[in-house]
Amino acid sequence: MKGIQVQGAGQAAVVELPKPELKEGYALIKVMAASICGTDISTFRGTNVNVSSYPIVIGHETAGIVEHVDENNQYGIQKGDHVVLDPYLYCGECYPCSQGKTNCCETLHCLGVHCDGSMCEYFAHPTHMLRKVPNDMPWERIPLAEPLVISIHGLHTCQLKAGEHIAIIGAGAIGLLAGMGALAYDAIPILVDVVDERLELAKSFGIPHTVNPAKEDAVARILEITKGRGVECCMEASGSDAGVRSTIDYAAYTGRIALTGWPKHEITLPTNLITKKELQIRGSRNGAGEFEEAINLIYTGKVPAEKIISKVVSYDQLPHMLGELDQHPGDYLKVVGLFHTEV
Repeated sequence: MKGIQVQGAGQAAVVELPKPELKEGYALIKVMAASICGTDISTFRGTNVNVSSYPIVIGHETAGIVEHVDENNQYGIQKGDHVVLDPYLYCGECYPCSQGKTNCCETLHCLGVHCDGSMCEYFAHPTHMLRKVPNDMPWERIPLAEPLVISIHGLHTCQLKAGEHIAIIGAGAIGLLAGMGALAYDAIPILVDVVDERLELAKSFGIPHTVNPAKEDAVARILEITKGRGVECCMEASGSDAGVRSTIDYAAYTGRIALTGWPKHEITLPTNLITKKELQIRGSRNGAGEFEEAINLIYTGKVPAEKIISKVVSYDQLPHMLGELDQHPGDYLKVVGLFHTEV
């Protein structure tokens, strides 16, 4: 079978791989679609410090058809089901897992990072980590459930309520999906980014407010939008130093902040302001138990996730698209590769 393998920094290719052997508790998936994530791009660049070793098959945003499974499994997964993969492998035994926070497992493994990923024609995955999707859901949309999980987990982390304002910093795929998710929750998103083209895209998605801190006083603008209060919620999705620091200024007194972006190093924050404003700041990592909601939001059109798809290609073009995304990141949001044209 064919798969997409990164062999070193800047080197990706379609390679021949052995078809997976089925183990107990696993299902064999005929992969239909997989999308490229920022994690895949950093692995391609050679800057992902979590990658165990090269060469590595990338990919964790993946959808397909169950080709083989133990029909007596307790999860209701049957041959022929259309599924999306939950790609975060957890131990189920450590303290976070015992609290239902499997996304924070002490030995968490992500497909395509700590082990070979699912960007290949067939993939064996734990049966209990498959999430069923409606059979009439378009293949190119299904992989987007995974990044939407990350986005809505951020919204859940800051406990966003209907009618509240939320500043979302970073208008990449996660930030834009979070903005559309906030609209689905009847909240009022404000997208913050330094790239005007991304902000225009946000407006075309129905996001009511956008702010470019490189061109205007972002704090003053947010205070204007919120009638002097500041935002009740703030979700940082860029991972930049300035983005993380600005959450303290954008948030209202007693505001709630979710840190979804991953800074590359330690960032100094004004603890005096955090205490004075009694801000609640929480990390927000991946997601736990939110796939069903993400699938429903996409399927019902409440979150039109397909709007972030920049290009759909055949799988053999994915190595080339990795290079394109690396060299021209501003030109794309999501690129989806299709593996099989016939069901």
